[in-house]
Amino acid sequence: MSTVTEKGQATIPKNIRDILGILPGDEVEFDIEENHAIVYKMEKKMPWEKWRGYLGKFPTKKIMDELR
Repeated sequence: MSTVTEKGQATIPKNIRDILGILPGDEVEFDIEENHAIVYKMEKKMPWEKWRGYLGKFPTKKIMDELR
């Protein structure tokens, strides 16, 4: 059992963290199904995923000129 803080925070019990493999820094998502809260561990994205396709918007010459 957890108690919700004034900021709306609650501790996920250790046995649930262990089963889901939740570690410090991991992201979790919450959902509601039939008046029950469901917690999901989010898959880790690689740090460079947010940049996928970004460089394709600029010509290579322009990128190289700015890097120099």
